[in-house]
Amino acid sequence: MPAKKSAPRKSTAKSTVARLPKAKAKPKQPAGSAVPEPGTVAQLISYAAEQFAVADLWFGHGTDNAVDEAAELVFFASGLRHDQADEVYDLVLKPKQRAAALQLIERRIRERVPAAYLTKRMWFAGHEFYVDERVLVPRSPIAELIDSRFRPWIDPTKVQRVLDIGTGSGCIAIAAALALPNAKVDAADVSTDALAVTRMNIERHSLQRRVRAVKSDVFEGLKGERYDVIVSNPPYVGDEEMATLPEEYRREPKLGLHGGRDGLDIVHRIIDQAAAHLQPHGILIVEVGNSEEALVASRPRMPFTWLDFERGGGGVLVLKAEDLRNL
Repeated sequence: MPAKKSAPRKSTAKSTVARLPKAKAKPKQPAGSAVPEPGTVAQLISYAAEQFAVADLWFGHGTDNAVDEAAELVFFASGLRHDQADEVYDLVLKPKQRAAALQLIERRIRERVPAAYLTKRMWFAGHEFYVDERVLVPRSPIAELIDSRFRPWIDPTKVQRVLDIGTGSGCIAIAAALALPNAKVDAADVSTDALAVTRMNIERHSLQRRVRAVKSDVFEGLKGERYDVIVSNPPYVGDEEMATLPEEYRREPKLGLHGGRDGLDIVHRIIDQAAAHLQPHGILIVEVGNSEEALVASRPRMPFTWLDFERGGGGVLVLKAEDLRNL
């Protein structure tokens, strides 16, 4: 995975890397403004995408365009799988399927709510998770790092314990546990509501023996614990950016987004305290998004390594335990 030292670049607020399956070419056929009657899967997707464009919706919670968002809602409402796409685009929907899809399309426009909150699902690192308004919609580029089992930054065979700070839905913690079958993972969050969702997903993936949901404000509930990998996608949106966020982001819990005036309140606490909780060979991974430039400016001597991702996204740093011990 490519990286570079302390050279900040602009990334997107709470990274908008798409995670839902991409729609195939079929739904991109021209569509009129009338609701298709009775309507095939492809026609309804095209209709929805057209309506989304007219409504000027914002996409950044698992999709980055109207067609993919429309496809997710139509497939979900119709009880279809995305891997069936080529087989079902020409399928004429039953009245109940069509009505359910149209209801979701209408709600997506009227409520400006992310599609994942309507379907109660999102994919992360290839795994499906339950989500609702108690947690952020999973979308971090850290998924790509988990896919590589944190290589080349640490030898996966040496990873026995992982900590995910600000776990939310538990997607990072659970995906890490699935990628590292010999590791135990602590999924920490300050929000009791978020941890309820975390526990649902731990049970969903049958990981109760290896993933533990822990209530903790950063490291406060983890005294004496040490880890090989500490990873976090904490709140990192600053005051100025919070004021300009599209409506879809305002549907998410503010606690998971807002990181103080410059977005770095929690990030600084993680960096300052991580050394006491890392094994000597350990690493710290933190996503800071648009606050990357502010972080570099505030810590000009810190040897940050900034990651580049093949699937998009940025603002993710790596620090070694030895770098943190020298603070």
